[in-house]
Amino acid sequence: MSTARPPIHQQQHRGFQTTTTAHQSRALNGFGNSIVFRKDASRESASASGAVTSTSSGSISGGRLTKEEESNILSDQILTPRAHPSGYNKVLTLEEAMGDIKPLELSPELTLMKNKDRELETVAKIIDGKAIAKAIVKNVKYEIEQFKLENPTFQPRLAIVQLGEKTDSNVYVSMKKKTCKQAGIEYSEHHMSESASLAELLDTIGRLNADSGVHGILVQLPLPAHIDAKIVTEAIDPIKDVDGFHTTNIGRLAKLSTMPDFVPCTPKGILELIRSTGVEITGKTAVVVGRSDVVGAPTFHLLNKNNATVTLCHDRTQNLGEVVKTADIVVVAAGHPELIKGDWLKRGAVVIDVGINAQTDLTKKSGIRLVGDVEFSKAQHVAGHITTVPGGVGPMTVAMLMENILLSARRFWQAQTEARSLSKITPLPLALKEPVPSDIDIALGQTPKVIKQVAEEIGLSPDEFELYGKYKAKVDPDVLKRLEHRENGRYVVVTGITPTPLGEGKSTTVVGLVQALGAHLDKIAFGCVRQPSQGPTFGIKGGAAGGGYSQIIPMDEFNLHLTGDIHAVTAANNLLAAAIDARMFHESGATDTMLFNRLCPKKKGKRVFAPVMLQRLNHLGINKSNPEDLTPEEISKFVRLDIDPATITWQRVMDTNDRFLRRIEVGRNATEQGHERMTGFDIAVASEVMAVLALSADLKDMRQRLGRMVVASSRSGRPVTADDIGIGGALTVLMKDAIKPNLMQTLEGTPVFVHAGPFANIAHGNSSVIADRIALKLAGVEKGMDSSNMGYVVTEAGFGADIGMEKFFDIKCRVSNLVPNAVVLVATVKALKMHGGGPDVVPGKPLPEAYLKEDLPMLEAGCANLVKHIQNARKFGVPVVVAINKFTSDTDAEMALIRRLALEAGASDAVPCNNWAKGGLGAVDLGKAVVKACDAPSDFKYLYDVQDSIESKIETIAREMYGADGIELSKEAQDKISTYTRQGFAGLPICMAKTHLSLSHDPTKKGVPTGFRLPIRDIRASVGAGFLYPLIGNMQTMPGLPTRPSFYDIDIDFETGRVVGLF
Repeated sequence: MSTARPPIHQQQHRGFQTTTTAHQSRALNGFGNSIVFRKDASRESASASGAVTSTSSGSISGGRLTKEEESNILSDQILTPRAHPSGYNKVLTLEEAMGDIKPLELSPELTLMKNKDRELETVAKIIDGKAIAKAIVKNVKYEIEQFKLENPTFQPRLAIVQLGEKTDSNVYVSMKKKTCKQAGIEYSEHHMSESASLAELLDTIGRLNADSGVHGILVQLPLPAHIDAKIVTEAIDPIKDVDGFHTTNIGRLAKLSTMPDFVPCTPKGILELIRSTGVEITGKTAVVVGRSDVVGAPTFHLLNKNNATVTLCHDRTQNLGEVVKTADIVVVAAGHPELIKGDWLKRGAVVIDVGINAQTDLTKKSGIRLVGDVEFSKAQHVAGHITTVPGGVGPMTVAMLMENILLSARRFWQAQTEARSLSKITPLPLALKEPVPSDIDIALGQTPKVIKQVAEEIGLSPDEFELYGKYKAKVDPDVLKRLEHRENGRYVVVTGITPTPLGEGKSTTVVGLVQALGAHLDKIAFGCVRQPSQGPTFGIKGGAAGGGYSQIIPMDEFNLHLTGDIHAVTAANNLLAAAIDARMFHESGATDTMLFNRLCPKKKGKRVFAPVMLQRLNHLGINKSNPEDLTPEEISKFVRLDIDPATITWQRVMDTNDRFLRRIEVGRNATEQGHERMTGFDIAVASEVMAVLALSADLKDMRQRLGRMVVASSRSGRPVTADDIGIGGALTVLMKDAIKPNLMQTLEGTPVFVHAGPFANIAHGNSSVIADRIALKLAGVEKGMDSSNMGYVVTEAGFGADIGMEKFFDIKCRVSNLVPNAVVLVATVKALKMHGGGPDVVPGKPLPEAYLKEDLPMLEAGCANLVKHIQNARKFGVPVVVAINKFTSDTDAEMALIRRLALEAGASDAVPCNNWAKGGLGAVDLGKAVVKACDAPSDFKYLYDVQDSIESKIETIAREMYGADGIELSKEAQDKISTYTRQGFAGLPICMAKTHLSLSHDPTKKGVPTGFRLPIRDIRASVGAGFLYPLIGNMQTMPGLPTRPSFYDIDIDFETGRVVGLF
């Protein structure tokens, strides 16, 4: 943006000295009533006729008026400096009365008065508030336009709140709206009934305070008698108090050592008028007459801050005239007509008359005339500069309001720009202990920041997050609209080698990496992880918040209910399951007419389709919107889904490991009239609703995805969707809060988004697209900023790289259009030894000695699995960094071997990590390696073209990711390929559902199996989520409880209320 433009007060025209001669006096008297005054003496101006000699000081010059100039005079048009081609500033009309020449309009340069001796004398220079205000508004518009050239989404906005419809209030509001338009400022009106309660008004103000798109709030006064204006004024956030009346702003104005967010508009305008005269304020004596909170008192403080010696007077001040006589600057806002007499003024003083008083004047058409608080007729002969009433201070108030709104908008913009700076993130210190305590003890030993602080540190506005207790918050996806202009931060996915019972520590690495980047390497860093299911938490796996000194806290809240998203998924899923059985039940015992009457009942004698029914009609090819227009055949098609029970794929879910619900029979009660069928329960996170949540771009996209979920087929082979059942909208209502990502923090206070938790076998096993997109914008930089300030978003893909990473790239990135910058591949010495032929690990028994001593041959054999995953990652064109989770039993030789083999396989780096024991400090080297990898060039590409055939896509994944020789399709799988192709689903990506314990379909085969063909026993469709999932082997979607579940150790401390025993 251009910065060469001078301050606004320097753009105004200045008054200057003018002398008149007897010749000029005679000329003036003879040329009638119209005299043009201009600043540029070198250019011709004119009176009505004849010529007037110009002096070198530039007073008056003559010539003929053009038609345009005459038109300006007749229309009383005010010409700003240089606005007119002739250079005229102002048209002054004069009338002769009783032998005197009396000005009706006043020049910004000077006023000429003819005395009784018919000699002209110089009087005060008029400070033209109209012209100055007009220039200020014009400048505000210019500044907005210039700033928008580089920041196109920048838009100052004012919110005006008005109670009732008082005529005078409407006029004032209309004037502000008009000026906003002239200045390029958007405004919104919030009309409320005059009978609205204080609570309703405060609620409106509260919402506007929280709205980051609103930069200024005005409540139009006066308010109804039942509303306390003081409470209302104080309710406006001081940073949006563009009127400048909040106690905080007035108090800061009064203190010399502080500055308010905003100076009240009228005092600010007064100061600008004084500055426009060119008079230096510093050191001058100033008198302010009037002590109101709106004008007098703040003007006193403002002049004091500008180094004037100020006296505050009022109408009861003794010897007021003597006090005023001492002043170089006089500001009068007493509300008394002509209180200040002309002979009270010091010669040459600057006089600002704020008052506006109506007096009876029968000579006026209106019956009144307006006068100020200063006796203008005499004061103009004494003062050096003076304002008129009207046309002086009044226009400046609204102009200064425009400046305050612009100032506020730029502050908001700057705050949002700077909010993503690391300097705003306050890390939490860690008190490291040896030996490392239990996860729950470490988590409970740390005092988290309140989540409101975390939200503010990462640049969220108050209206963009909702608190769920002290340490959790939900973030509104609409923040993406505000940040759409930002470049994305760096995008890193953490995956692992083929999992083993020994664990690799992907979640711990994600947390440790963001702690290293955010708390130790001066980078802003976000973690994005899945929400864990409660089933495994109480089963054998335990929690999923990381481990050691790299955890998400509070870990008990993280691992349990969090904010209820999984419960929302459960409710939505089961509502749909109930609707399927209910629809089949009702269709079985009713005629088409009975069904139609129930689905579209008459209300007040008229049938109306619900919106979702119109979608079904469109799906059926029936282009009608009036129920009465349907033919009997169309009614039959409309009312009957004719679901084939054998094709129902939708099961009920619950978030508990319960093996006895895997296969159940429903409909056994007599009231169901023999409508029994076999079904079952899945764990809640296996629901397609969860996958939809994870892949939705926004609420509208989620509504569409939920509606097109296919739950069964009709007997004719047509797919039956949730919208066919009429339930898509209801499911969205249940999920409307779940779509908002959850904000938490690590042990070191760095931000983490926890959102969605789809299974990694029958679903894609990644956290939500929305959370990643929000984090990438918050970590990003404004266009033109140094890219070295770019932040990092670290997300985790479930299971090994062959499953979770491949789905991250081919499903999640395909949906989100996000491009990753690096892959972090996690491995451990122990897990690699198991892939190299190490003995089986039996729960409850000591770890075999082979895993506790150095064995380089076994380790090197197991590194084949690591090499395969590195090669898999490189097929997507993204740099790979290997993170080696280090344990105390690991030797330097083992670390060196893994590093050498990883680099030979194409990894950018391979780094030992000790963040489990040291937090972010133990992952600093990994952080540096990731930063370097993200700066390296990449050539991201998908593994397959989504438009390839279903069979081709499956085979590509099997060969490239798993090392299979090919695939074997069962008869059922072949039939499904034909069905999905016919139904139009062949263009969906593939989500392979296979064991995570091996690169092959056989979980017992470790390392890198070869010489196998991948058997595909079935293929199913998650049309709402947007993928097909082939089944390889038997997939378990409802876990069971082990002999000794982890719930044995979980309890509550009644003295502290804290959870104990989680791990």
